[in-house]
Parts: sequence; C-alpha cells; structure tokens
Amino acid sequence: MASSDDPSATIAKAAKQAFEASQLVESSERVAALYEIKKELVLSKDKILLANKEDMEAAQVEVDAGRMSASLIKRLDLNKGDKWESMLQGVIDVAELPDPTGKVSYASELDDQLELYRVSCPIGVLLVIFEARPEVVVNIAALAVKSGNAAILKGGKESTRTAAAISKAIQAALSRTKIPDCYVQTIQTRAEVSSLLALDQYIDLVIPRGSGELVRSIQNSTRIPVMGHADGLCSVYLDEAADPKKAVRVVVDSKIDYPAACNAAETLLVHDSLLETIWPEVAKALLAENVQLLCDNDSLSALRSSALPNSAPNFQTHIAPAPPHAYTTEHLSLTLSVLTVPSLAAAMLHINAHSSHHTDCIVTESERTASKFVRGVDSAGTFVNASTRFADGFRYGFGTEVGISTGRIHARGPVGLEGLVTYRYVLRSQGASGHIVGEFGSGEGKKKYKHEPIQATAVPF
Repeated sequence: MASSDDPSATIAKAAKQAFEASQLVESSERVAALYEIKKELVLSKDKILLANKEDMEAAQVEVDAGRMSASLIKRLDLNKGDKWESMLQGVIDVAELPDPTGKVSYASELDDQLELYRVSCPIGVLLVIFEARPEVVVNIAALAVKSGNAAILKGGKESTRTAAAISKAIQAALSRTKIPDCYVQTIQTRAEVSSLLALDQYIDLVIPRGSGELVRSIQNSTRIPVMGHADGLCSVYLDEAADPKKAVRVVVDSKIDYPAACNAAETLLVHDSLLETIWPEVAKALLAENVQLLCDNDSLSALRSSALPNSAPNFQTHIAPAPPHAYTTEHLSLTLSVLTVPSLAAAMLHINAHSSHHTDCIVTESERTASKFVRGVDSAGTFVNASTRFADGFRYGFGTEVGISTGRIHARGPVGLEGLVTYRYVLRSQGASGHIVGEFGSGEGKKKYKHEPIQATAVPF
C-alpha cells in the first residue's frame, strides 16, 4: 500500500478532493470549462505539436532499433490527417451533449408523500491507462469534466512529452473556471501506476486501453474495479448470401481505413460456397490496397486456381499460408488472416472462441442469418453489412470515447458519457412527521407499500 507521503497518494487524494468539491458545481459551469479547454488547446497548438514531433522522433529511433512496432508510431502522430481538428471538435461535441447526471431512470411512490428515485451520478475518480494516442488525454478530459468525474491519466512512455503539454494546457484552462485545476492530472511512470492501483480509498474505476496483456496485468494488480478494453481482434464473415459489391466494400474498408486501430478487421471468414465467386474479387480488391493475405488451405487453393496469379502483380509476395497463430493475432497493419468455414454456425463458433469480443461483422442478404449472427456472436458490437470501423464513440454520436469496453458489466462497446455515470437512490419524505419503517408490515394497523410508478425525468428538488 502507498504511504501517505507517497507522491502518488498526493495525486490521488487531490483528485478525490477535486471530485468532491466539483459535485456542487452546476452543469453549465462544466460546459463552460470544456470551451475553455478547447480555447487553451488552440492557443497551445504550436507547443503541443512541437512536443509531439519530439516524441515521434524518439519513437522512430525505437522503431528502427526493433524495440517498437510501426503501428504504435502511427497512433502517436497528432498531426496526421485531421486528427488535431477532430480532437478539438470532440471537445465541443461533448460539451453540447445532454448532461448525463441527474437523470431519473426509475421513480416510485412507496407511500403517500414518500417517493423513491434512481438518479444518475458520476462514478468518482478515474484512473485511465493507455498506450500512444496522446489525443486520448483530451478525449478523456472532456468526458470526465462533462460527466462530473475527476481523472488521472497515464499514457505510454512514447507519448510523454505530448501528454505533458496537453495536460498543462488543460490545467491552465481549468484554473480559469470553477472546476479545480487538479481535476485532470497526468502521471508518467509505471511506478506511479503501481502505487495508484493500491489506492482504492481514492480511486473508483480503472480504465486500461491497450493490449490484452496490459488489461490482464491491471486486473491482477488491483482491488479497484477495472473496465477492460482488450485487444481489437475483429472479424468479418462473408456469408453464402453475401452481396458481391457489399462484400468488397465492407471488407476493404474494415481492413485499410486505419489498420492500426483496434476496430480494424484482423480476420476474414469466407463461406466455402464463395471460394470461386466472391472470394477472388474480395482478394483482388485487398491486393490492390497492398494487403497481405494469410490464407488457410482452401482459400489459398481457390486463389491459386483463379485469374489472380496472372493479374495481380503482388500475388506472389502478398499471398501466404496462414501460420497457426494467425487467427489469434492483432496485426494492426495491412495483414489479414483468412479462414474458410462451412456454415454460419462454424463462423460464430470461431469468432466466439478466437475474437476479443470487440466488434464483428457479417455480410449477408439474409435477414434470418443476420438475426442469428447478431444474437449468437458474443461481442460488444455485432454489425450487418457495415464496416467494423464504425465501432467508435465519435461515430456513434457520443462526442468521443474513453475507450471500448469488451466486458459485460456496466458499460460495453464505445464508452461515452453514459458509461461514466452510475446511479444512486434518492428517497424523499414530505410527510408531516417523516416516514419510518416501523409503520409498515403485515400486522394489524400496519401500512402496505404502494409501489406506484411516478413519471419523472429529474428529481423535483
């Protein structure tokens, strides 16, 4: 257990105090704080991107030395495409979402003038641990402030400079609001994480974002509840009733849109009736995008017997037999494992046994088959004729996400604002003498509970 003079304990205690102090802050003040954060990020852009450039250069040295994967460096780049603008827009999107706290999900009149309400409220102090992707600091800060939770963030060592610069900007923004500036804090070392994982008196939820190994390590190291985001081992299944055009579009987008993302497809399951028809067309489209295909015997033989060896220039270099571990590997690159299956049942059996229960898709024109797939596949997202890349808090309309939960309790899938609140029960007596349990029972003169529903969206006081 961390001692009271441990710096980690100081951080955690400050977060708890900031959380408690913020509970009487009006929702409008939290929204104002988000606009201040966006404003400060814009003002600090040059400093943040310079820090990111330094992180990228240091990471490239590690990649060149074989100590870091190329996929990590792609996630690290904050200046890639529209990532910076999307990050800023995410703050505004969260600000404009409805307040997730104070909402009534159940209301009942237990007795005359005795009313019970189940009301949404913040979880408390969040410890979020993630790898690369420094924009996660902003994503989580926005969600935490909006939902009324304090947050302690630990990024990967490869994003240390960027995370520190972003955190400094966020705290500068909060210092101009009624939200304590220590409401969002960042830490840098694994030792700090180890200490914080012992502080269940201050920290209420741990959210690890990264590899399955990271998630399991955290789960085995703490008494604090853990909302796990494990590997993104996503699959696309081409059913015997698949439409050829949809098959090509969905498979290609699921793989190439952002191969390093956790919602990119890693396994393609092909019904054996499609081996000489749709499968070669899908493979042709994938090869055109420079995707390497690791095939089982049947899908490999079908391609060798097709026109592809003569028409695809990279056939010899990008088609290979699948090694045994291919179907349990999160490639995070332009590599796709391919497996032939004889039926929907076999496809679902494979997915449930090998996937990370993140997001899996079926391409089919059969409503009956689609219905069986979405009910039979045990994943946080089950899609029909749509790219696995849609599994994202921003695309779902959550503004952004704190992570994707592959667990089954509390929140599942992309975790936005609603995943960062729990609830409390509020019981209110307006009786002249209050209410006591001793007045109720089955004996003579005892009251009976009414348990009559009340229509309410908020507690009326």
